[in-house]
Amino acid sequence: MFALTLPDSKGNLLRVRDGVLLGYISGTVWYLGNCYWIYATMHTYGGIAKPVAAGILLLFSLYLGLYHALFALVFSTISRSLGKKAALFCAPFVWVAVELARARITGFPWDLLGVAQIDNPLLTRVAPYTGVYGLSFIIAAVNALWLARITLKQRRHARTALAVIGAAVVLLYAIALRYLQTPQEEPTSAVATLVQENLEVGAQASAAGPALSHSEMLQAFSALSLFPPTAEACNGMPEVSSTHCGSPSPQQQGKPSAAFLAPTNLIVWPEAPNSFFEAEKDFRGSLSALARTAQAPVIAGATGVTPNENVERGYDLYNSAVFIRPDGTFAGRYDKMHLVPFGEYTPYKKVFFFAGSLLQDVGLFDPGKKRVVFTSGGHTYGTFICYESVFADEVREYARMGAEVLVNISDDGWYGDTSAAWEHLNQVRMRAIENHRWVLRATNTGVTAAIDPNGRVVAAIPRHIRSSLRAGFNYEHDVTFYAAHGDLFAWLCVVITIAGLGRALLLNRRVANSLSA
Repeated sequence: MFALTLPDSKGNLLRVRDGVLLGYISGTVWYLGNCYWIYATMHTYGGIAKPVAAGILLLFSLYLGLYHALFALVFSTISRSLGKKAALFCAPFVWVAVELARARITGFPWDLLGVAQIDNPLLTRVAPYTGVYGLSFIIAAVNALWLARITLKQRRHARTALAVIGAAVVLLYAIALRYLQTPQEEPTSAVATLVQENLEVGAQASAAGPALSHSEMLQAFSALSLFPPTAEACNGMPEVSSTHCGSPSPQQQGKPSAAFLAPTNLIVWPEAPNSFFEAEKDFRGSLSALARTAQAPVIAGATGVTPNENVERGYDLYNSAVFIRPDGTFAGRYDKMHLVPFGEYTPYKKVFFFAGSLLQDVGLFDPGKKRVVFTSGGHTYGTFICYESVFADEVREYARMGAEVLVNISDDGWYGDTSAAWEHLNQVRMRAIENHRWVLRATNTGVTAAIDPNGRVVAAIPRHIRSSLRAGFNYEHDVTFYAAHGDLFAWLCVVITIAGLGRALLLNRRVANSLSA
């Protein structure tokens, strides 16, 4: 924004096309840095050659950089027509409008600006009303206010007034942060067992040597569900070097004894690179036996298959979450609706016809048809899978449908040891705040965690270890304004942006007509 308010090298107002170029460069550089992990995902885990993986990252950044260019286009247009003051006033509205466009058009709202304040206990209080967009607005507005103070030549006392306003905002924030305590949650009333099997993915799985057999994998998942390690070993995020972190002993691998069973209200298996198929007899049998033994419902990641004579392969294939009741009966499944482009399906297949030769296991899955909640023992659960966690307007539907707790199953093994796993976790934390719900998160390689309605990670397992976690949680029943109404605030920003841009364009037309006359 500072660059967009400066004159060009000749001292003239910055041309719109120059502003757009600045915005495009800024956006491209931002995505190259923020999403650098795409290279590791494509090369290390997707088995793609380094030059091709680097090319994919560059093309991705060049594409999404267009959204920064769009912000610069609107900002520069308003600035040239209505002045810098009007442009800075509109800036936070424009920023949020562009973020909404990125979420709705491109379908990649990764790390929206407001997520940067996930650990700010004061600002996150806005999220239950506006979603993450409210925090994005505040950040952009504070920057615009500061720029107004240092860049604008106004009336005699304008800068002094802006300085006083800025100081007052900082002071009030400091006072509020000091005296407004973060709401304390009541003692937890239920316990969940979250499994982290730590299976290798993609090309790394091939290099890891022989994998567990199907029956061995089922036994391993069940054992971790019934015999979680001690809380001292894995709660929080200690440095744990062991690859098993309290895994069941060999004596516990056989038929479980009641003396070893940890009571639980819910068992969650992650989305993982396994061979579990929802309709398979052994898989169903293992889940049913586990649910009956633990006397608790089970949510497990699996592949769902539905016959479909209208497609060439004769069936639809889904990335699914299966729900089993405590009595062992099958309650249904949720099929992932928002798939990962170039990871679970190929968008615009005629255009990206070459993608099948670049990526492994691409284009397999079909999108689910509807959102599903599951009820057991008088409680309702809403499950979203992996990448769906970044779509706030979709996750909030579960709270609106009556889910008292949110369950997120994921496989972040594709990120390797990059920052992406932690970025993903922070976005899940934002979903907890927006909906005032506990989020129980089971992942293949981490971060497996229990997140309270204030977005705090209250228990977690370190990454890259084979373990399970017993975590307390509560069932929540309230429905936040955001859960009920969605992106209303963001759409209001769109309306104001259109109004500001429309006024600027109208003024430009009037000036052009007067000059021609």
